[in-house]
Amino acid sequence: MTRIEIATPHGPARAELHCAEEDAAVLMLGHGAGGGVDAKDLVAVTRAAQAAGVNVALIEQPYRVAGRRAPAPAKQLDAAWLAVAEEVSSRFDGLPVVFGGRSSGARVACRTAAAGQADAVLCLAFPEHPPGKPEKSRQSELDAVEVPTLVVQGESDPFGRPTAGPRHEVVVIPGTHALDKDLDGLSRAVTEWLGRVLRPLS
Repeated sequence: MTRIEIATPHGPARAELHCAEEDAAVLMLGHGAGGGVDAKDLVAVTRAAQAAGVNVALIEQPYRVAGRRAPAPAKQLDAAWLAVAEEVSSRFDGLPVVFGGRSSGARVACRTAAAGQADAVLCLAFPEHPPGKPEKSRQSELDAVEVPTLVVQGESDPFGRPTAGPRHEVVVIPGTHALDKDLDGLSRAVTEWLGRVLRPLS
């Protein structure tokens, strides 16, 4: 594992690079609003992706690197993510790039997929709406993504469940928003999907 700092318009971000033996693609994963890259689902997906020949970059947003728990505004998160994506993709020149993350990180991946020219998007526990407020839907962020997208959602997630669409599929597994109840099921879903979406790109 290699840890690097990357300059962004909103301070330094940090990337943990977990390289695979093969070079099928690079998967960038962002953390949730109040959590870090050590979340159990991110760790499980990192291991599964590496085993499938996919390099993984776990991205810490500048506010976390600076020691703050409260997340930055969406525009700052997106700008920082795109700066990191440019640097990471240059290190894996020519490889397909998959944007991804859990919760808030999944929203960032969706919002920046077009600008960052992502080949696919992986959403872990996409927060469809704030708990108890289904009228405040964020489905439009997901629907706007024009590349293959996988959403893995816990069946009892208080943040709701996104609707599947022509370009995105939703896999529901046991558990809550933490996605830590069935890590094997999570790993299987991600491995199968990565194999399927990366095949046409190789």
